[in-house]
Amino acid sequence: MSIFVKPQGNQPYGNGQQEYSISRLNLLRKVHPVKILLATYWELPHLGGVWPLMSQLKESLESRGHEVDIMGNSNDYFHIINKNERLHKETLMPLILSKLSRSCLALSPWIMQTEADRYCMELSAAYFGIANYDLIHTHDAISSRALSRVKASHTPLVASLHGSLPNEIRLLPKTNGLTPVQKEQLVDFYQTLELEGVQSSTVTIASSQWMKNILTSQGVTPEQITVFPYGLDVNHFSKRMREKSDIVKPKGKKVIMYTGRLVHLKGIQYLLVALSKLHKARSDWECWIVGEGEMGNNLISFSMELGLSEYVKFLGSRNDIPALMGMCDIYVQPSLQDNQPYSVIEAQVAGKPVVTTYAGGLPEMVQHGVTGLISPHSEAELLYQHLHLLLANDGFRKDLGRNAAEWGRTYWLLERNFENTLDVYSQALAKRG
Repeated sequence: MSIFVKPQGNQPYGNGQQEYSISRLNLLRKVHPVKILLATYWELPHLGGVWPLMSQLKESLESRGHEVDIMGNSNDYFHIINKNERLHKETLMPLILSKLSRSCLALSPWIMQTEADRYCMELSAAYFGIANYDLIHTHDAISSRALSRVKASHTPLVASLHGSLPNEIRLLPKTNGLTPVQKEQLVDFYQTLELEGVQSSTVTIASSQWMKNILTSQGVTPEQITVFPYGLDVNHFSKRMREKSDIVKPKGKKVIMYTGRLVHLKGIQYLLVALSKLHKARSDWECWIVGEGEMGNNLISFSMELGLSEYVKFLGSRNDIPALMGMCDIYVQPSLQDNQPYSVIEAQVAGKPVVTTYAGGLPEMVQHGVTGLISPHSEAELLYQHLHLLLANDGFRKDLGRNAAEWGRTYWLLERNFENTLDVYSQALAKRG
């Protein structure tokens, strides 16, 4: 028996016409607790969607009586973050480097670093006692491949992929120091690693049809991939929107906001060009850029060169994102590639129109002219036109915001994401040997 939940409203927002099945028959709803490891190769804690997703999932699982640990990376060690257990890489690296093949060492330093880190993760997981878990849920292809090699054969592994590594490498700028040959080697390396990671899992979760299409184009069977969207604790986020912030909204101005990593793939450089055009057309706005990243200093310098110091505020890493989102008028996500950015979910729940691009899974999140405005990525002129339109037309902007709130508070329910995750866990546990 199943319950079918359909997004509400008259308009089929994004990919929202898809129905989601929540099975009543779920192994994890039984009385006995299950011990679960959530793991990622990426640094934790970290600005971005993976950390809050893993934290929310841990909290939800523990509310059902299950025992949950989170394993992640750091500059110097891998750690079980909730237990403050860590294993320093310097302890493992001499052994690992002695075993890496000469062919690997002769390739790109990025490949060598990733391979060495992956082996560090394998050894760290074994040290932490990975055999003690009933189920492992990884949140990237690299950790999926690593933990599949050291886990017990009967332990199911669920893999969630939140982006496409080879496609990210293809989009790197020429100024990143890689020769064309090295770049192609890196694309091939990550594509192989991504495929091996998915094929090592019992079940793979993709949050967008875009991500599933990438995987199936690489040879993954469609039956191995389950697609359902992320979730957000709507009530908790709404309460936090009403908290006070030390950032004050400027009087008489509307606020454009971006939050996320300051890296090439997020397209902030094109946003700044669009804002320089907007500055010449009108002055009734301010842009808040929230976050940190490797391009932070360059973006600040670029903003100053464009004469935007008075209009663009770089706020760094913040813990009051909901309050800032509550104050802004327009949310902008100018990505060159993105799967299902958490910040867009938050903006829609906050009732903000989203100005974004036809990149990755973003068109599945935003319906052009209904919940936001979409243009091709890297198109600063169209980005400028969309921002100008929303600033000039209060009624249209507010209509998009109301539609976004209706859509977001229905489609991004944390409960639906959690129930679908439990469904996948049950499937995986049923398959164990």
